[in-house]
Amino acid sequence: MKANNKVVAEALRDAAALFAQQDADQFRVSAYRNAAKTIEELPEDVADVAARGAEALDALPHIGKSIAGAIMQLTTTGRWPQLERMRGRLDPEVSFQNIPGIGPAFARLIHEHLHIDTLEALEAAAHDGRLDTVPGIGERRGKIIRQSLASILARKGLLVSGAQKIPPPPIEMILEVDREYRERATVGDLKLIAPKRFNPKGEAWLPILHTERGPWHFTVLFSNTARAHELGKTADWVIVFHSSDHQIEDQCTVVTETNGPLKGQRIVRGREAECLARLHHNKTDTENLRRLVL
Repeated sequence: MKANNKVVAEALRDAAALFAQQDADQFRVSAYRNAAKTIEELPEDVADVAARGAEALDALPHIGKSIAGAIMQLTTTGRWPQLERMRGRLDPEVSFQNIPGIGPAFARLIHEHLHIDTLEALEAAAHDGRLDTVPGIGERRGKIIRQSLASILARKGLLVSGAQKIPPPPIEMILEVDREYRERATVGDLKLIAPKRFNPKGEAWLPILHTERGPWHFTVLFSNTARAHELGKTADWVIVFHSSDHQIEDQCTVVTETNGPLKGQRIVRGREAECLARLHHNKTDTENLRRLVL
């Protein structure tokens, strides 16, 4: 169902309210309130603007690339995963199962294996090799999924693969955000949400963090997947969502490595080589400092 100006403005205003309730930075709260006002006062149908691409939305007052991406999702699918996530209602498989080559069962497998829940994150995984690690993907199915995603996201103006993809936040920054989240969750210093999945009593138990680092906005939660519950990793696997005024929302997973040279270290899945280089660099700095002291 195509979202009209009123629906989009209300969604943005709801997001602002949730950001405020969940202790997000006041500038982020204001950004979504101002965006809601822009859409509410827009003299034309926001869906018509969206049809001209994300750049047309980005050109509107108070609409950066991240919010433009949210509006594109609302006007093309009627859903906005970020808002559903903050409400604790996100069902990631729904986003994937209508893609040719992906049915309900395989959509669930992708989510459990890669810890992703948006089409943009799936498209990135399809092009950086992570999708190929999902059991049962196969060459033919992988090709169909890549072609389908490229077509859908190009129409939405949200294609993220290729030369125009902006580099993600630095490893050091992501690990710092991960550390802040786990420390504050441990001492009970974060707001709690009641996730829809694996929560039969409807209890608010999942800590959520909204924080800023330079131009980057982060939303962080423990993984609430079936696999995380099965392996007892719900207090170890951390999902980090990141966006900026110049990039739509993407995500990564931070875990404690259990094998190899990074064993025992917090790492960002898919960026293990950078984590290893960081570890070697830190060890070199420590050795140099010891030599100076001695």
